[in-house]
Amino acid sequence: MSSPLADRMRPQKLSEVSGQEQFLGPNSPIIHSLKEGHLPSLIFWGPPGCGKTTIARLLAREIGAEFVILEAVVSGLKEFCVVINCAVENKMYQKQTVLFIDEIHRWNKKQQDALLPYIENGTVIFIGATTENPSFEVISALLSRVKVAVLAPLAKETIVDILTRALSDKERGLGKDGVSIGVNELRLIAQFSGGDARTALNALELAAGSSRGEPVTDSLIKDIFERTNFLYDKTGEEHYNVISAFIKSLRGSSADAAVYYLARMIEGGEDPEFIARRMLIFASEDIGNALPTVLVVANACFEAVRKIGWPESSLILSQTAIYLAKAPKSNMAKRAVSSARSEVQKSGALPVPLHLRNAPTDLMTDLGYGKDYIYTHDDPSAPQDFLPEQLKGRKFVQ
Repeated sequence: MSSPLADRMRPQKLSEVSGQEQFLGPNSPIIHSLKEGHLPSLIFWGPPGCGKTTIARLLAREIGAEFVILEAVVSGLKEFCVVINCAVENKMYQKQTVLFIDEIHRWNKKQQDALLPYIENGTVIFIGATTENPSFEVISALLSRVKVAVLAPLAKETIVDILTRALSDKERGLGKDGVSIGVNELRLIAQFSGGDARTALNALELAAGSSRGEPVTDSLIKDIFERTNFLYDKTGEEHYNVISAFIKSLRGSSADAAVYYLARMIEGGEDPEFIARRMLIFASEDIGNALPTVLVVANACFEAVRKIGWPESSLILSQTAIYLAKAPKSNMAKRAVSSARSEVQKSGALPVPLHLRNAPTDLMTDLGYGKDYIYTHDDPSAPQDFLPEQLKGRKFVQ
């Protein structure tokens, strides 16, 4: 068998699909639609290896439709037009066409717009797959014509079941190879796979080939996964999810959680300056004058990271993250400036009181600029207004 184990072990019918019961369960809307011979256009949103392509293929098979795949990263309108021409011909002979576009988020607005009339008139049943939030990456006109199905990462137990089937299957799997691997090692593969069945099966195949007839060990599995399997994309949604969790952990004074998410970013290859920059902002936004020196610490961290880089920067980032997490919190500065900016946007550029204005010329002095201003150091207790007349008594700092 020359094809990869992950390809050979693809489910051949919907009942063999593991781990997506919320979408494919017996009482799910999609199953009811299939029983009526109908398949709606869909977008599958989920992480790699959760079954998006396989499920799309099996759904097309259920209704007897031709299944056509376009990879958005290498296909454009030219390839799309070829598919549409074939789909039009299929429609003439009462045959349906399911068009599956992988990584639909990589198509631009013009390309996504091209889908609309053919979904609308039933030329194709469209199924898109994306690892990114479709709310941000798919145009609203297309979203309004499809159902979005969220596919979850596979649970560790589900991954273990998939691996166990691969080990016992003598036709498609490794059942004839006599691979010796314990349940603890299978769980380790499942743990490192991060809910990705494809990654898990590839790792199992590599471990089986590398063990050379000997039992597969924990150390072999760890070697296979070393620095290759962290669920982190520096340009995708997970980038924003992890940095958001990091900042919220700092704000919630959970040093343990902050260090964990920091480690996720470090192992994912995040730019250390990006992390340090976010902590610098956090120092003012969420701590501020509750501990003013924290801004000095965060700035020192940023400068040190710029000079040192990886891997030593991880120590500086960890030290600073722990310090920020344990520091007292105050968002007074953020609330104050936000309130003041809202007032400026609402009331515009109100006149500066005359007594506060600079008077560098005789004309300005004659016009009353600077008149009656009291130099505070001469009389600290003297009453004096500083805000424009229209905002007299207004409190921004609370």
